[in-house]
Amino acid sequence: MSYPDIGNLQISADNESEHAGVPSGNSNTYTQGYESQQGQNEDCCARAEWLHSGDEQEIIITDAQKSSEGAGSVYIAYVIRSGNVETRRRYSEFESLRNSLSKLYPTLIIPPIPSKQTIGDYAIKQSKAKEDASLIARRRRMLQVFLNRIARHPILSNEHVFHRFLERDVSWSEVMNSPPITHLPKNILKAPAHNPLEPSPAHDALPVPSPSHPLRHPDQRFLDSESFTQKFEAHLTGPLEKVTRRTSKRWVEYAHDTAELGAALNALSLSLPPHESDAVERTGQAVDAAYVDATKLVQSIEAGWTEPLREYAMFAGIIRRLLVYRHQKHVQYEMMQENLDSKRETLEEYERSEAEAQRLQSALSVATAPRRPSPSLTPNNPTVALPSPTSNTGNEGLSPRPGASPAPSADSLTQSPTQVSIPDPDDFSTQNAWGGDDGPSWGQGARSQAWASRISSGLSSTIGAATNAAANAASSVAGASSEATLPATAPSAGPSRATGPIHRRGGSGAKGFLNALSHSFQGIMDVDPETARRNGISRTKDGITQVEQALFVATQDLKYASSTIQADLDRFQRQKVADMRDMCIAMAVAHRDWAKNNLQAWEEAKKEVAKIEPHPNCPPPEKSDVPKSP
Repeated sequence: MSYPDIGNLQISADNESEHAGVPSGNSNTYTQGYESQQGQNEDCCARAEWLHSGDEQEIIITDAQKSSEGAGSVYIAYVIRSGNVETRRRYSEFESLRNSLSKLYPTLIIPPIPSKQTIGDYAIKQSKAKEDASLIARRRRMLQVFLNRIARHPILSNEHVFHRFLERDVSWSEVMNSPPITHLPKNILKAPAHNPLEPSPAHDALPVPSPSHPLRHPDQRFLDSESFTQKFEAHLTGPLEKVTRRTSKRWVEYAHDTAELGAALNALSLSLPPHESDAVERTGQAVDAAYVDATKLVQSIEAGWTEPLREYAMFAGIIRRLLVYRHQKHVQYEMMQENLDSKRETLEEYERSEAEAQRLQSALSVATAPRRPSPSLTPNNPTVALPSPTSNTGNEGLSPRPGASPAPSADSLTQSPTQVSIPDPDDFSTQNAWGGDDGPSWGQGARSQAWASRISSGLSSTIGAATNAAANAASSVAGASSEATLPATAPSAGPSRATGPIHRRGGSGAKGFLNALSHSFQGIMDVDPETARRNGISRTKDGITQVEQALFVATQDLKYASSTIQADLDRFQRQKVADMRDMCIAMAVAHRDWAKNNLQAWEEAKKEVAKIEPHPNCPPPEKSDVPKSP
């Protein structure tokens, strides 16, 4: 199966066959990706059946009632009617519903809700801030739009949590403390993009990058989307919002002025003669009608133009955060790819070192291999003799018997150190073999110490000569690198064991303890490089396996997030065009109704004013050929 490109990302069919359990994205990802998230169908309950009954169903918030929790604080409960079912929800429950949907569907554009009250509202109105009629009316309209946008969404309308929000006598706190809400992860970046409720162990290995982390290979489509969203948000929150607020303010001031003018004209009509007072009173009534119509115009502009502009400014912020989520998923993919490349390079270095070590091991084994069997190095063996004093300066006290064999060669000393035995100086045969009778008659303890000194000096010089011979042979091997060392442990271990001091019987216990402690520290410090290298290879291979799994889930998440977010952005663009058309029509209808009502009121006032006789000095009015408007 071939996958479409997601920016610079291409998923191969080989990876799909290796991880067949992970869902793959396709052209139907947007409509099918979330259907199995809760394991339910569209008609899971009565509210789902009503939402998908075929007709365009509308959810209405009919009222906002003041409620209280026993002796607790007072809050506003909004009465929601969906079909023939009514339920009451407070603002905090709307907020928790939206937050839950944002975590359940991290790749979808969740509609906004009206913002909370600012600190300035509380500072100005204090305890009456929650009871502000205009604030409650605005919230009621925007919360109704929020519910209807979810009900018309092709995916969000199937969510059972939303259905329970519309049901009667359902405790919302119980919904928030039960699945699927309780199964949501703490961080959605460590959960699958298609279903955050089912994270895998591979997702735990994913990093949590910063939103500002740069990308090596960004997707140009989403860069363009981000740039357009920023410009759109800047325009909505900038000049358009300022002009709209200033226009609404002036209409409100105009309405207040007309209200005062109408009251003044009505008061004036009371002091005029009857034939004049009627005309002035009718004019005052027309001005009062202008006040009423201006107030309606301000309300229509607020509901049909200003609030949608605020909503789309919030939509821009939501889309920006959605693109940040997709950006972080892309960063996760690139970071895991870099991590995998780094670990593979480390493994290659380990394998090259292992191959070089094996080659050197083979070469040194051939160079230092014994050419004949080597007897054990014992004093009673007539075929092996320690070097004479003439060949070892400083060892004049060691005088082997005449006729002993010459010193062994380097080849004969490459055997295991376990074959080298230390003679017992108290043994009579040992004394005879090593010339013990030629010296003076010593005590047993002094004789043991002298014999230990002789044996230590002799073995040290003999095995040192063997080690030098082996090193000279190894240096002549063709192709040996500067890192070559004698791999066999026998020559290095031999001197340390043969030349170690032999203490007298009944010697100092403290000295023996210090020697044992020194030997233990030496064992800790002496790490075998071959074992360390092989352990490093094993750990690196395990790390590569884990990173490959994490890279695969990061690839799948990025591909799914890219396709789903792009599809929802396309849907949002179509929705935005339709909403902009409705906003412009609402603005035109509001001004048309205001102008139509004003025209009717002023035409009636004109008829009443025309009943007043004209002044004799004034010429009669000319007839106008301009037809009257209907």
